[in-house]
Amino acid sequence: MKRKILIVIADYYKKISLGLLDSAKKNLPKTFEIEIIKVPGVFEIPITISKYQKKFDGFIALGCVIKGKTPHFDFISQSSTNAIMDLAVNSKKPIGNGILTCLNMSQAKERKKKGAEAAKAIVSVLSQK
Repeated sequence: MKRKILIVIADYYKKISLGLLDSAKKNLPKTFEIEIIKVPGVFEIPITISKYQKKFDGFIALGCVIKGKTPHFDFISQSSTNAIMDLAVNSKKPIGNGILTCLNMSQAKERKKKGAEAAKAIVSVLSQK
C-alpha cells in the first residue's frame, strides 16, 4: 500500500525551513507519496494538518521559532506542540514534529537536520503492525 504523507512547512525562516525539508524528504521511502504545503508560521501548522487529516496517512510538521524579547516564543512553541500532539492522538495518525524551538539563529542552523528525525519517526510508526 502506498502511504500518503503531508509535509506542512512554516517558511518564516526560509533557509532553516529548506534545510528541514531537504533532510525530511531524504529520509522518506521512495514509495511514499508526498505533498507539501507551505504556511507563513509555526502557529498555522496544526490547523493545516487538521484540514487534511482524512486525506493522508501521516504528517510532518516543519518550521522554526526563535526566542525574542517577549513571551511570544513560549506561547507559540507550547501551543503548537500541544496542538500537534492532540491531533496525532485523536486521529491515531503519526505527526513527526520537526519544529525547532531555539534561543538564537545559530542554534537553528545547527539543527536543520531535525527534519530527518521527524521523517524517521513517522516511518517507524507507520510500519508498526
